[in-house]
Order: sequence, then C-alpha cells, then structure tokens
Amino acid sequence: MATLSRMLFMLLLAAGSTVLAQSYPTGPLRIVVPFPPGGGTDIFARALAQKLNESWGQPAVVDNRGGANGTIGAALVAKAPPDGYTMLVAPSGFAVNPSIYRALPFDAVKDFAPVTQLAASPLVIVVHPSLPARSVKELIALAKARPGEINYGSSGNGSPPHLATELFKYMTGINMVHIPYKGAGPAAIDVVGGQISLYFMNMLQAKPLAQSGKVRALGVTSPRRFPALPEVPAVAEAGVPGYEMTNWYGLFLPAGSPKAALGKLHAEVARILNLPDMKDRLAADGAVVVASTPEQFAAFLKQEMAKFAKVVKISGMTAGN
Repeated sequence: MATLSRMLFMLLLAAGSTVLAQSYPTGPLRIVVPFPPGGGTDIFARALAQKLNESWGQPAVVDNRGGANGTIGAALVAKAPPDGYTMLVAPSGFAVNPSIYRALPFDAVKDFAPVTQLAASPLVIVVHPSLPARSVKELIALAKARPGEINYGSSGNGSPPHLATELFKYMTGINMVHIPYKGAGPAAIDVVGGQISLYFMNMLQAKPLAQSGKVRALGVTSPRRFPALPEVPAVAEAGVPGYEMTNWYGLFLPAGSPKAALGKLHAEVARILNLPDMKDRLAADGAVVVASTPEQFAAFLKQEMAKFAKVVKISGMTAGN
C-alpha cells in the first residue's frame, strides 16, 4: 500500500510539473539588471526582454537595480520568490564579487539557479603604436627587460580589463604599473593618446581603433582567434598557453525555482539567442552566442569563481583598491 501511495504521489508530481511547463509563464516576467540603464548588460537584457515578450505574449520588464558593483540587484533576485518570474542578467563580474567583497548579502552559488551563459566576448590587448612590441612574445620580452616601467590602464579596480591584465602578469612573470580609470572610455582615449602604453580593451572599441592604426592589437583573450578580428592571434597561441579571460553574460533564477519553469525558460532563451537577428546584433558588438545548458553554466561558473579568486589573491585586490 505504501509503495502504491508513493507511486501515485510521484505520478501526480510529474503531472504537475508537466502542467507547469505547459502553462509557464502566465504573468509578467521581471528581468533584474544590477546596473543603471544604458550599459552593456542593460542593452543586452532589453533585447532579450523584447524577444521573450514577442514569443510568450507576456510582459518582460527590465528592472535596473544598480549599485555596489552589481551586488544590490543580485541580492534582490536571491531573495525573490523562486517561482520562475524574477530573473537576473549579470556579467562576468558576478563571479568576481565573492572574492572582492568580504560580506555579500547572498551566496553566489547556493542562492541562484544558473539558467544559461548567454554570450561571451573577449578583450583585446592593444598597445600604443610607439611601444616597440608587435606581438605578445615581444611584449613579454620588453616588460621583462623593463620591469615596472610599462604602464597599463583599466576601466576600474576589479574590472574585467584589470583582472585580465593581472592574470596575464601572473602567467608571464612580468611587472607592469596599473592605472585605473573611471570607465572604459577614458582608458581607451589615453591609450590612443599615448598616456598609457597598454590596455586590455573590449572588442567593440578595439576593432575600429586597431583597423585604423590608432592602436596595435597584439592578441585576443578568448581561447581561440575571434571572428571579429581573425588576423589577431589568441594570447594562448601567441606565447601564453592556457591563458583565457572573457567577458560573459549569464541568466539566473533564484535557487529553488521550479525545474519545469527553468527548463522552459532555458529552451526559449536558447532559441532566441540563435535567431539570425540576435546573432547579428551580438556579432556587431563583438560577442558570440553561447547558450549553454544549466549544468554547463553551473560548472563554468564554479571554474570562473575559482579563477577570479586566484587572480584577486595574487593581485591583492579588494573592493576599495
């Protein structure tokens, strides 16, 4: 009798999951962006929201909750009802914050259900044309011959360019001086002007500047050459085996969200990401579609957190420096 009751319970549970998967969503979707409007994460989230609205016929509303390098918005989603209707779109900084901030108001692993890695984009090592280095190997040799004399810019402490350069320094054993800027724009202006020698620049900025000769592109931080700049080698193939550092966007639900809702959301988002117009839009911004499974994204996230923790530790980086 007990066995029969258990079987009946499991059948009812499975039936309920099937009904949920078929009916979801039945109301508005809330997409939290942990940054102010107008940035890359916000633009990407709004494009995704528009497509979800079109395909499901339910409002998909972007809710900008900026502050504390993305932690305020992430905390809001971590504490939201786990019903599949509140989600987070976050960049790679989501995996950095646990190593920089001593006391986060959430657990980046336990409080979220990874849905998919949406897209990824590499950085580009660019140097001012006056720097006598035309390859990654020549840059490493020059930095070793002139320790502490070459400076590099970043878009801020703990930013992807900062982390990417610190990892590069660690893996090559070189010493360069960090000059943080308040954003990517000022750093790009100064490497073009020669005020700084080197900058790990985002692809969208780097491509036109490199093609016009205003900067020299030495390598991309993706594991392989990137379609937007096919003539520029990957850092890993150009002298630093195993080097990789990419910007990425991820989609998360609160932990405990129904598996049926998560599965349906993942399937629809993966379909949207592979639409020709979405692929073209991402390519124009120097990004490629990833659309990983929830399991793949969860494993990737743990790898990224471990990598960033190592970089933060060796660089002595904290939230305030």
